[in-house]
Amino acid sequence: MTHHDSGHFSAKHPNGTRVSPALEQAVRDRLADKEITCHAAHAICETLLVTPREVGIAIDLQEGHIRKCQLGLFGYGAKGKAVKAAEKIAPELRAAIEALLVDDRLTCAEAWRIADAAGIARLAVANACESMKVKIKTCQLGAF
Repeated sequence: MTHHDSGHFSAKHPNGTRVSPALEQAVRDRLADKEITCHAAHAICETLLVTPREVGIAIDLQEGHIRKCQLGLFGYGAKGKAVKAAEKIAPELRAAIEALLVDDRLTCAEAWRIADAAGIARLAVANACESMKVKIKTCQLGAF
């Protein structure tokens, strides 16, 4: 499935939107065939001490595609996503997710916090959400 603005990501931002030359170059260095992984994008955040949103804007301005979402939600080739409903959810994980829901949704950042605090893979949190019919919203990089 192709997103409706695929190839026109810079149009999501007001005319004249710019990022620092260092951030622009860091993204350019990590883009391969106009693609960058979520992991690589977040590594730029740590290296340059910028927010994921800033990196997302830099990716958009270069018409880059984010691949391999760390929550498994998009960017996995023809199948699109890697997330699958968990067969079993630990009560502590279920409680952590339920405690942070807003309108039956969990933000990407909160999903990461839950995973990091529990010492589990971020995909495991997404799999639990999938099973619980909880939508994950507000990608830190701005992909969704």
